[in-house]
Amino acid sequence: MLAPSDWGRGFVAQDPARSTPGTWAVLDGGCRWQREKLPHGVLASTSRYSRLPGREGKGTVKVTAAATAHSSVLGADDQLSTTLEEVLRCPQQQPRTDERITGLMSLGTPFGAREQQYADDSVLEAGQYVEKGGAQSYRWMVARLGTVVVAVSVTGAKGRTQPELDQLGTNALAQMLIRVQQRLKGK
Repeated sequence: MLAPSDWGRGFVAQDPARSTPGTWAVLDGGCRWQREKLPHGVLASTSRYSRLPGREGKGTVKVTAAATAHSSVLGADDQLSTTLEEVLRCPQQQPRTDERITGLMSLGTPFGAREQQYADDSVLEAGQYVEKGGAQSYRWMVARLGTVVVAVSVTGAKGRTQPELDQLGTNALAQMLIRVQQRLKGK
């Protein structure tokens, strides 16, 4: 799991900094994100929330790192399938009371595809994150290695370029995948 400093210089913890232990995020029938008790087959799940405070004319970037360990590859694969399908069911989602994610699109890329050689499977979601201050770009990058699913989200801010934000998410996801590979080595 990435600590704020793992994202880069200047990142700090958001409030709250972590998800509630023994829960995982679930998109309900009203397209609102809720924390629910871990279902059978999910061994552990945690999310950490960090931010890069705005300065020098640039806004605050918000990021999330999440990891879920499943008891089977099928369970982990199911999580990625659900991630792809949720965008079709809910192209507009509500992560918190005063926030929305709109215009969501998703793309799945299995291992072996020309552009994806780093995980067993991956999903990218893209849309706009809307709150009081306006709309910013939003990316949710998910990857599976064996029974472990890791994900990062990056919410843009004024004065931040899309390539800069995409690189931030890509680097964070790569760090998490390397950690999973190291932990699973020999198992």
